[in-house]
Amino acid sequence: MSAAPRRGGVDRLRRAVRGTRAFARAAWPGPTGALPDFLIIGGQRCGTTSLHHYLAAHPDVRAATGKELQYFSVHHGRGERWYRAHFPPPAAGRQTFEASPYYLFHPRVPARVAALLPRARFVALLRDPVERAYSHYLHTRSYGLEPLSFADALAAEDERLAGALRDGPDTPAAHHALRNFSYAARGRYAEQLERWYAQLPRQRLHVIRSEDLYADPAAAYADVLRFLELSPFTPDTFARHTRRADDGTSQLTPQLRADLAAHFAPHNTRLATLLNWPSTW
Repeated sequence: MSAAPRRGGVDRLRRAVRGTRAFARAAWPGPTGALPDFLIIGGQRCGTTSLHHYLAAHPDVRAATGKELQYFSVHHGRGERWYRAHFPPPAAGRQTFEASPYYLFHPRVPARVAALLPRARFVALLRDPVERAYSHYLHTRSYGLEPLSFADALAAEDERLAGALRDGPDTPAAHHALRNFSYAARGRYAEQLERWYAQLPRQRLHVIRSEDLYADPAAAYADVLRFLELSPFTPDTFARHTRRADDGTSQLTPQLRADLAAHFAPHNTRLATLLNWPSTW
């Protein structure tokens, strides 16, 4: 068996075990865990795993049982008790959270989150969409899910997503396509943030450029702590946490990079206006 299918199988097994345990806890009579105080909502391949580690290290923060619970996207039908079963009981002076990068992109998540977590806060990381798209492609390919070249996958993206969404965004086919083949779509950040802003006050969503987190993680982390009203804290290390998926010679050719940059240019301008940023990438 090649490394890619084996890696995907291990990840699926881990998620299945975690979900089964949550079902067992949810079925047990009595109180379940607290609802989260904040969420890291995305984006995918933008540094969410690193930020998750940094926040989980804070003494006043308790993370959910695992990253990417995907309750508001993939597992919403399992019910609130299932979701709560992934969190510790409430504790005075402590905050709890989870991180699911798919939340930023899935169209039905903002309304679901607003209904269940009316006072929660949210953090979103946004990376250069050209770099993010190629990193996403490598990630999908590393799991053995992408047979196409990067150029062909981009060309096929609109048709793939449209076909998968014929019966709505919550079918298994839709989740598979939206999570794995949305290389360009996920980089059109403004339209995703606008869906969130339609459901909650802007001051409850903190947006960070991934490049700022990479360049000065201590400063970016301190900003997040202030936003979440957590006490100042410095983790032992600001190591990068990511599963590298580079498989050799880059398929992001200069021409393809230029084409993607041209595609994203109006969307980046729209994002800069939305966030009042002087520039994006």
